[in-house]
Amino acid sequence: MQIGLTSGAPGVARTVADAQRAESEGFAAYATPGDSTATLALIGSQTDRIRLLTAVVPIFGTHPATVAGQAQVAQDASNGRFTLGVGLSHRPMVVDQMGLAFDRPAARMREYLQILVPLLRGEAVDQSGEYYSFHGEPRPSAGGDVPCAIAALAPVMLRLSGELAGGTILWMANAKAIEDHIAPRVNRAASNAGAPAPEIIAGLPVALTDDPADAREQANQQFAMYGTLPSYRAVLDHGGAAMPGDAALVGNEAELDAELDRLEAAGVTLFNPAIFRTEQGGPARTREYLASRAKARNG
Repeated sequence: MQIGLTSGAPGVARTVADAQRAESEGFAAYATPGDSTATLALIGSQTDRIRLLTAVVPIFGTHPATVAGQAQVAQDASNGRFTLGVGLSHRPMVVDQMGLAFDRPAARMREYLQILVPLLRGEAVDQSGEYYSFHGEPRPSAGGDVPCAIAALAPVMLRLSGELAGGTILWMANAKAIEDHIAPRVNRAASNAGAPAPEIIAGLPVALTDDPADAREQANQQFAMYGTLPSYRAVLDHGGAAMPGDAALVGNEAELDAELDRLEAAGVTLFNPAIFRTEQGGPARTREYLASRAKARNG
């Protein structure tokens, strides 16, 4: 299991500088939240080694051919180090904020991937679907194929991630949820489809601290939204986590080492932690710890 980092830097300039720092510290990957493909293209042009991921681009409101073209630009800019993470977003964002329909989301994702993934591989597409259609060639690209992972927590979405995409990119799924619920489904789907072994990319809040109780309470406050959105509520339940803070990785060096080992044993191939601040300690201590473990694991 390699160790990357999830961006917490505000603004484009600070994010670029943070990614450059992460590369120098030995992190394997740098993930940015939301639709940040343009920012990652810029980062790709100003870094040399670190892998870059969107976590994740929401599919509603943007055609898959448009997203594929943007991803290919980022792949060109990074010389083949870009991975596109896509997801459904959530009903409140899609319906209440954007005014779009959210019916049959898994069916929409299947059609989306049936256009997106071939284009990312440089293949022509001829598809007329209920929700998405495309007839044409991908844009010319010098960066090569673009790997794709989807945010998948429910069984149908996990099947799509193994069958059509290169794996899944997760948030708030702890080792128990991955081992019991996620990894068996995505691995079985890939095997049944004759696809390569899928990636399982995980993200969790992390804090190195001598006061785990305080850190979990801080995580409950900072990540409270994820305890209310249905998809995250379900994956927290699969992990036996009553609150987001129960899924966070908190503790001293030995305790965090054990948590990293559990994630690897559960099937995680890349871990992108999100460092969060606690009352007991700032993020610098946590980042130093993670950088040391990244260097050891990433080689």
